[in-house]
Amino acid sequence: MWQGPFEKVTDYIYRIPMSYREDMKADGLFFTSEKMREDLFKDEACEQLANVSTLPGLAGPSLAMPDAHWGYGFPIGGVAATLQEEGGVVSPGGVGFDINCGVRLLRTSLTATDVQPFIKDITDAMFKNVPSGVGSKARIRVSNRDLDDILTIGAKWAVDQGYGQEKDLERMEENGGMTGADHNEVSVRAKARGLTQVGSLGAGNHFLEVQKVDEIYDPLAAKAMGIDAKDQVVVLIHTGSRGLGYQVCEDKVRELESHYMKDGRGFRSNDFNITVPDKQLVSAPLGTDEANSYLGAMRSAANYAWANRQLITHWVRESFSSVIKGTGFDTEMSVVYDVAHNIAKMEEHTIKGRRRMVCVHRKGATRAFGPSSEGVPSVYSAVGQPVLIPGDMGTASYLLAGTERAMELTFGSTCHGAGRVLSRSKAIENFRSNDIIRELSSRGIYVRAASPKVVAEEAPQAYKDVDAVVEVVCGAGISKRVARMVPMAVIKG
Repeated sequence: MWQGPFEKVTDYIYRIPMSYREDMKADGLFFTSEKMREDLFKDEACEQLANVSTLPGLAGPSLAMPDAHWGYGFPIGGVAATLQEEGGVVSPGGVGFDINCGVRLLRTSLTATDVQPFIKDITDAMFKNVPSGVGSKARIRVSNRDLDDILTIGAKWAVDQGYGQEKDLERMEENGGMTGADHNEVSVRAKARGLTQVGSLGAGNHFLEVQKVDEIYDPLAAKAMGIDAKDQVVVLIHTGSRGLGYQVCEDKVRELESHYMKDGRGFRSNDFNITVPDKQLVSAPLGTDEANSYLGAMRSAANYAWANRQLITHWVRESFSSVIKGTGFDTEMSVVYDVAHNIAKMEEHTIKGRRRMVCVHRKGATRAFGPSSEGVPSVYSAVGQPVLIPGDMGTASYLLAGTERAMELTFGSTCHGAGRVLSRSKAIENFRSNDIIRELSSRGIYVRAASPKVVAEEAPQAYKDVDAVVEVVCGAGISKRVARMVPMAVIKG
């Protein structure tokens, strides 16, 4: 339970002042509200935000979004940017284990009325066509050479193999592939895990959802993003880099830990002249061989995740087409956008009036670049980058847009979802999967899951209120509402 200072700055911004601890080098800022702030005090997220504020070379405050909760090193929902020329670092804990866990939104020209008679068949087809669950294996076989190509160019590999279209790549963060990836930095063990899992959903909070548009808040932005009217059917895909990304993080954390030893102030690296209060914050100074090694491997894992979501996109398209073919309905599905949630990226931002290159860690946080920002697809330049905020199973998800305010306050970042309030073990203790499936069915939501356990783990009550989360980021001005979607069917791994 947090007992430290927590000062109100605005209705949606609170501060842990740098004076709280002598090792803090910047304030910690939390985006939250009176309604939500008590949730923050139930775990270690506030202390982790203060810990992140001790990292060298920070370009501004450490940040936490309204969906923040305890994580590995950084809070999930944490953001921090560092400057190389001021001794800034990259920390694997600021990215996490599921590298480039992210979300992709697909639009259709179908309405809920069109799809409802086929919803169970479509969902069953997706459940069959997209491998899901713990240890789920790929439908396709890839060679070691193929895997190296996936790690190097990401989603483009899948498109080149016929799994999608070139125009898909234009509507993905980094066009679905980060430059600077180095597959030679990915261990043999990580690659072995990746060989069998590319094109699979996985388990936990990863999902596929068929949704309908419930509300349109900004018709101009919605139109630019392909959202034409209420009841339009869309599909949300949420997954990441699977076992490969996890292994990359584990490998690189272990390598960095070898440079640190416990001392009276925490964990000290004489090699790097860095002390961190928590071993989970082990870091390497930007520009060093160790930092470059991590970034090369992390970018490779991120590319794997984009390829993974591209393959799943292809099989979602096939599933819709196979069920609805011959009905006269248009089954074309196009990518609205694809965003990463767990990533570290070199980006140019304005720091104290100067444009400077920083390493932005987003861990359970989403890039939210404003209108006309470099890196935003030209089709969205006038309205800002699409931001995808999934809710929990059975509740709403949001399509938002990035803002200039986000560029000023958060290095172009916002929240990534609802955020947990109960651990998976606590959720299993409190909820029964059959009860959840029955309740969702009574609301017209069809559920397929790889195991009953995951339904209990992902109970809606285990998460914060996504409407309240979105109220905070929009109230603070770091995102703006475009549309709201509600589920028609859910596939859980």
